[in-house]
Amino acid sequence: MFSGWKNHPYNVSVLHPSAKTVLVVEDDSSLREYYRTALVQAGYSVVAVEDGLDALRRVERDAPQAVVLDMALPRLGGRDVQRELKSRPETSGIPIVVVSGTDVSDLNESEYASVLRKPIHAEAIVYAVDKCFRRAQRSPAEPF
Repeated sequence: MFSGWKNHPYNVSVLHPSAKTVLVVEDDSSLREYYRTALVQAGYSVVAVEDGLDALRRVERDAPQAVVLDMALPRLGGRDVQRELKSRPETSGIPIVVVSGTDVSDLNESEYASVLRKPIHAEAIVYAVDKCFRRAQRSPAEPF
């Protein structure tokens, strides 16, 4: 067995067996990896997909505790993903952090845990996701 496996950033389940799962939905592969790495290093278990359709399929199999969502996605856009998640009772409480390089001025920010504009630093993603969980611990019934 690889001697450094316990310290390997991909092995979150060993380091943090109760790690909260974050779904990263980003079509740009370098940004997807950037967000994934930052969140894993912060102690989260991360599943990363490249489009909205894959995101919904993943959520059906195993719902995450938070979603980092780009708005401009192939096959199914971020707004459609958000609407679908909010329309289902079993996923309506999942906090969504929007990270977008497109104009988001027409978004109703109260429907999201955070709305971030690209380019962003890794710390901003981690802070926004951490904030989702801190907020959920204080008032679990309060919608995002």
